[in-house]
Amino acid sequence: MTRSMKVPGPDHPITIEQSTEHVRVHAGGKLIADTSSPLVLHEAGYPGVYYIPLADVEQGALEKTTSTTYCPYKGEASYYSIIGAEEGTDAVWTYESPYPAVGEIAGHVAFYPDRVEFGTD
Repeated sequence: MTRSMKVPGPDHPITIEQSTEHVRVHAGGKLIADTSSPLVLHEAGYPGVYYIPLADVEQGALEKTTSTTYCPYKGEASYYSIIGAEEGTDAVWTYESPYPAVGEIAGHVAFYPDRVEFGTD
């Protein structure tokens, strides 16, 4: 099945910025991620989303699931669960091969904010 690529545009703007914030993510009482180089993706009228380098996520904290979703602007997302977190099932997503317009988010993960605790400075 072939999907047409929808490039973000005036009707659905997407911007990606390199943040200068130090971001920590906790879940299940544990530190899950700690980074000084998060990206922030702003999409249309939605709140910004931190995309954290996978290299800055604690080894063994995540378990890949078989869940996937599709975004016409970013591509196919795959999911991870947070091991040992009460609401950790499919709490983390990534675009392993995002569309070129948002290619910067490859190698990064994002967390549902209602399932983790963010700390920044």
